[in-house]
Amino acid sequence: MDTSGLPLVVDDSPEWGSKRLDLDAYLARIGYRGPRDTSLEALRGLHRAHRDSVCFENVDIALGRKVSIDIDSVQRKIVQAGRGGYCYETNLLFAAALDCFGFPVTRLLVRIREGSSKRRFRSHTALLVRADDTVWLADPGYGYAALIEPLTLQPGAESTVAGWSWRLAVEDGHWMLQYRRPEGWFDIYAFRTEPQYAVDFEAAHFVSSTRPGSPFVGQLVVQRATDDERYRLKNNELMTEYRSGEQRLRVLAPDEAVDVVRTTFGLPLTAEETRLLRDFLAARQ
Repeated sequence: MDTSGLPLVVDDSPEWGSKRLDLDAYLARIGYRGPRDTSLEALRGLHRAHRDSVCFENVDIALGRKVSIDIDSVQRKIVQAGRGGYCYETNLLFAAALDCFGFPVTRLLVRIREGSSKRRFRSHTALLVRADDTVWLADPGYGYAALIEPLTLQPGAESTVAGWSWRLAVEDGHWMLQYRRPEGWFDIYAFRTEPQYAVDFEAAHFVSSTRPGSPFVGQLVVQRATDDERYRLKNNELMTEYRSGEQRLRVLAPDEAVDVVRTTFGLPLTAEETRLLRDFLAARQ
């Protein structure tokens, strides 16, 4: 699959609001102190810092709050309040920072697979970024299986970072991101390289954050990964995955789950959010 033409130019369209990003505050939030240029070193450093610092979470959606993916709302939540967000928030924030650095970026909507071949609507966002005359798949916002560093957009490309491995395959005209499990390669999501626009993300976000049956509506989902473990909290169930492939499941009481949100996932919660989240989880025991 030819990738030579993607992406070609910096997308400075005002629809993304990237010029309104407080870049210094964002870089301080993720702890990035590397070069401010369009080198591969900068892209890798930004990607890892964002993945390590910004947690995947849908606390606001679970509590029935309206979530906006406008850049001003996203940076108030993630940069200023120290919260996380789900993919539309976190990866669009990352894309805005890449715009500010001057990287050519193409924003994509992708179809989640999670090991299934069932065709789902496009409910996740990922990015194509050009650095050092090469196109890279960037996605620090997937959650438990987020790429640690960008992966070159080439069929069969593989990357192993901190003992975790990812691969890009091609199937029926789609790119497929996979990660390695002890039993073999596991499909994460599929995508085409067609650029998407702000209105496309608004529509996908509305469906993902409001439609009954959406994996983000009516249940708590919090995820993050370190170099050593991957953590997935779904309501009261905490799954920890290790590099060996071993998995450990714990069923938590509501108070324990809220404490894990604060500690393991590092999310600051107000007193009201703590109470509301505890009540939400208690109703789902």
